[in-house]
Amino acid sequence: MSFTGFPKEGLTFLSNIIINNSKEWLEAHKEEYEKYIVSPNKAYVEEMGEHLQILVPHIHAIPKINKSLFRIYRDARFHRLDPIKERIGIIFWQGATHRMQSSSFYMHYDPFEVFVATGIRNFKAPLLAKYRAYIKNDAKRESLHHILEALKRKGYTVPEPQFKRYPVGLVKEDTYAYLYLYGAMYAYTTFPPDATFHSEVIIERNFKIYEDMLDLHQWVYELTCLEEIVQEDL
Repeated sequence: MSFTGFPKEGLTFLSNIIINNSKEWLEAHKEEYEKYIVSPNKAYVEEMGEHLQILVPHIHAIPKINKSLFRIYRDARFHRLDPIKERIGIIFWQGATHRMQSSSFYMHYDPFEVFVATGIRNFKAPLLAKYRAYIKNDAKRESLHHILEALKRKGYTVPEPQFKRYPVGLVKEDTYAYLYLYGAMYAYTTFPPDATFHSEVIIERNFKIYEDMLDLHQWVYELTCLEEIVQEDL
């Protein structure tokens, strides 16, 4: 199907999950899930994937669950009372590493908010170690700082550092030492699920965001493509 926007019925469906969060309810409403969530999401992946090839020719845009589309079930080990997700995630990633440890263009939405981001939202231990080694290079550290500052000036948000303690032996007086406190590297913006979200124009809006964040994407990609990191998708 061609992408014409995310249907309002999809948000109604997600709102109903908040009230009826169970596998039994989802099974009883499987047809709605396929029609209002899965089908338009697949169409979005195909359409946005073609646009993103302009920025990143080898971007992974695969309209399948556990590829560009996230599964709607949570990990049952930790979510027995709320096994179904109330928000929908979509990801486009670059490189041979695992999608969650690869530089990516990301979006998720729920009935209240659309979240659009670029980068990696959580470094697992091997990638965190690599990141900290990578930014020991003065030029890499400085370039990342300037990329983040440029994004802030454009109105995008860069999360606060996740750590409070610096790695042992670090020169804390360095102008860009704060970068060692990050356990992820991404920038994002949010907006309500408005009329644009429900139309094909959301492609143009999100593409502009990703285009603005391309320098960050490329910096993170250069970090991740040094060696392959394969992590289990939890």
